Amino acid sequence: MSRNNPILYIVIPCYNEEQVLPHTNPMFIEKIESLIKTGQVHPNSKVMYVNDGSKDATWLLIQQYAKENSHVVGIAQSRNRGHQSSVLAGMYEAAEFADIVITIDADGQDDINCMDQMVAEYKDGSEIVYGVRDNRDTDSAFKRITAEGFYKVVHLFGADVVFNHADYRLVSKRFIHELAKFKEVNLFLRGIMPLVGFKYSYVTYKRHERIAGESHYPLSKMLGLAMDGITSLSIKPIRLITSLGVMTSFFSFLLIIWVLWSKFAGTVVAGWASTYAIVSLLGGVQLISLGVIGEYIGKIYLETKQRPRYIISDRTYDESDE
Repeated sequence: MSRNNPILYIVIPCYNEEQVLPHTNPMFIEKIESLIKTGQVHPNSKVMYVNDGSKDATWLLIQQYAKENSHVVGIAQSRNRGHQSSVLAGMYEAAEFADIVITIDADGQDDINCMDQMVAEYKDGSEIVYGVRDNRDTDSAFKRITAEGFYKVVHLFGADVVFNHADYRLVSKRFIHELAKFKEVNLFLRGIMPLVGFKYSYVTYKRHERIAGESHYPLSKMLGLAMDGITSLSIKPIRLITSLGVMTSFFSFLLIIWVLWSKFAGTVVAGWASTYAIVSLLGGVQLISLGVIGEYIGKIYLETKQRPRYIISDRTYDESDE
C-alpha cells in the first residue's frame, strides 16, 4: 500500500478487562472509523484485541465485538504470557495484513486522539512514533516517584529507554520485520525498540484516569520489568560486581596489614564485634553478587531453550480471509 494510505491495525493487549472493554471498545471503533472516513488510513484498517489468557469474560466480549463490527478482530494466546508477549504477538500477527501498527493499552488512559498525529508522523517518514506522557498529574505521589524512578534506574544501568514512554507507539511493517530478527525470549520492548534504529519521532499527550477496573502494573511488576530490562540489555550490574569485588579486596588487604601490624606491635585487637560485622558485610555482598550472576545465568538458560515467545490458540477470523 502507499505510505499516504496505509492499512492501520490498532493492537490492544487484554488481560481480565471485562470491566473496561464495554467502555473503551466504542472509543477504539469510533477512532478507527474516523481515521478511515477522513482518508488518513485505508478502509481495511482494524482494531485487533489480544487476549492474554484472561480468566474472566474478556475473550467472549472480544468475540462478540468481532461479530458486531467488521473493523474488529481478535486473537487469543494459549495461556497468560505477560503484557510484553501480548504486545509482540499482536504486532507480528497484525504485520501480516497491516502497513502500520499502533499498540495501546485497553484501559483508555492513553489519549487515542494522538493517533492522528502518529499517522501524520509516519507519512512524514518516521518508522516508529513514540507516545510520551508530558506530565503525571493523574498519578499519586507514590506512583509518580516510583514510575519516574523506574526510567531513571533502567537508564542508569545502561538500557536505552525513552523517558515516560510505555507501550503506546506506532511502528511500521518495515520496523516490525527488522524487530523480528531480535530473537530474545526475555522481552523488554521499551529497550529493544531503540536498538532497531530507523527514523523516529515523538508525540506527547496527557494520560487520563483509568475508566474502570484495576491497574495490572503494581510496584512488584514494575520492579520485575525493571530487572528484566536491565539484565536483558546491559551487563553493567556484572561490571559493578567486579568493581565492588576489587574495592572489597583492597579493603580486605588493608585490614590484613592492620591485623599484622597490631600483632607485631602487641596491640590487643577487639574480639567478636568487629569480626562479626566484617563477616556479615562480606557475606551479604557475596550473596547479592551471586543473585545478580544467577539472574544472568537464568536468562542464558531460557534463551538456549529457544521456546516460542507466544502461541496463538484462537482467532476471530480465518487467516486466509484477512
